[in-house]
Amino acid sequence: MLVLASPLTLAVVTIFIFFLGLWAAHKFETQSQSHDSSMIVIDETAGILLTLLFASPNGVSILLAFILFRIFDTLKPWPISYLDKKIGGAFGVMIDDILAGLLAGLCLLGLKVYGGIG
Repeated sequence: MLVLASPLTLAVVTIFIFFLGLWAAHKFETQSQSHDSSMIVIDETAGILLTLLFASPNGVSILLAFILFRIFDTLKPWPISYLDKKIGGAFGVMIDDILAGLLAGLCLLGLKVYGGIG
């Protein structure tokens, strides 16, 4: 299970998925003439993997990582909404989910450190 992998392995996979996502999103957008289609999901994959870098290897922490990521990805608070609207192309497809993953991860870290959760 990838979430039980070492942080280094998870970080390398996250970076790989990010760059694969840049390539795939560019290819899809070029062929479909659309931007940030709901058919592109590799951006969510990279985002949740980034969030999982902050999770402890237990069910509660992993579930919280997923919930927090989905909240940030769905609600898109500032600055995620800014990136979502202002950055185009494949980088724009990927970067809002990366920021959602980072912010969700930082919230998870805060819960772990200050809330005793996870």
